[in-house]
This record gives sequence, C-alpha cells and structure tokens, in this order.
Amino acid sequence: MHVDYYYSLNSPWAYLGSTRFEAMCAKHGATVAPFPVDFGVIFPASGGLPLPKRAPQRQAYRLMELARWSRHLNLPLNPQPSSFPFNEPPIAAAVVALRETQGVVPAIRLSHRIMRAIWADDVNPADPATFATLAADVGLDGPALLKLAEDPQWADRRRTDSEAALERGVFGAPSFVIEGEIFWGQDRLDFVERKLAGQG
Repeated sequence: MHVDYYYSLNSPWAYLGSTRFEAMCAKHGATVAPFPVDFGVIFPASGGLPLPKRAPQRQAYRLMELARWSRHLNLPLNPQPSSFPFNEPPIAAAVVALRETQGVVPAIRLSHRIMRAIWADDVNPADPATFATLAADVGLDGPALLKLAEDPQWADRRRTDSEAALERGVFGAPSFVIEGEIFWGQDRLDFVERKLAGQG
C-alpha cells in the first residue's frame, strides 16, 4: 500500500507523529511519498488560519494539547521553541530536491530530524551550520544540499505539490492520503494503521 504524506516542517503535530508513522509503514511494507508542502498556500484556500491569527482560546488550548500528547507519547517537546516558526521555504526546497534526486527515504529521515531539531532540541534548522549538523546526523551532506536547493525548480515543485494537495482536499498537517482517503492529524494514526493492515 502507498501513502502520500503531507506535512509542514514547522508542525509540532507532524513531529509528534513522525516516529510512529515511520514504524507503521515499515511494519506493513507501505511505500511513502513525502510532501513538505506550503500551508501559506493551503490555509487561505481551505479556511485555515496561521497560528498568530487564531483566537487566544485556540492558541491556549493548542499549548495544553501539545503538553498532553508529549506526555502521552513520552516524546520530548518544547511547546514554545525559540526559533518557531523557522524560515521553512529554503529548507523545504532542500527536502524536495533530496526527494527528487536521492529518493524518499533520505527525504523522510531528514524531514523528521528537522522536526525533532525544532521541537525537541530547540535549535533553528534554517541556520546553515545547524542544518549541516542535522543533515550529517542522517548521513547527508548539508552544505551541498542547500546549494542544490537554490535551484528555483525545487521551490516551484513545492508550490505544485501544495496546489495538488489542495486539489486532493488536504487542509492540515500532517495529512496521510491512502487510496484517496485522507487521514488528518497524528491523532488519526490508529486509523492509518488499520488502513495499512487492510482493516479500514
């Protein structure tokens, strides 16, 4: 079975689901296509709001939920990291370039390392030296990847991916699309696993 995986590198919810998602795909032999899409494109067209524009009640509840899920999953998470939101476009372009030139597995590993960097390590993935370290952690050449990502074709490809996500009905991160069915949020991963197991 195949999963199209739509996410933001800035998303704490994608971070909270990342380890479980990788494990269940490996368990069930699922293939994955990672898409670090631009929610600056998706939100305005789907009724979503960026965090600073959400009502104070929603912002406060989000922080409570992040703490709950961090405890529940026993995953470290700083709900208000110093570099959030980091400058995502050039780093996402690097992930897209990696996906297209070296394959989906390194792209997923780098994506998840970036998420952990911001939400668990409280470092800025957009800093070139930090990015080089994160890339090295997953066996990649960070400076070369950043250089490759300067080619505008990768930013263009990300926008195309984002527009395609909208056309498929994606509106939040992370979203997992399997056989045309959308599962939104790391709290839907139980349903994702049932689908991968042929039970959903």
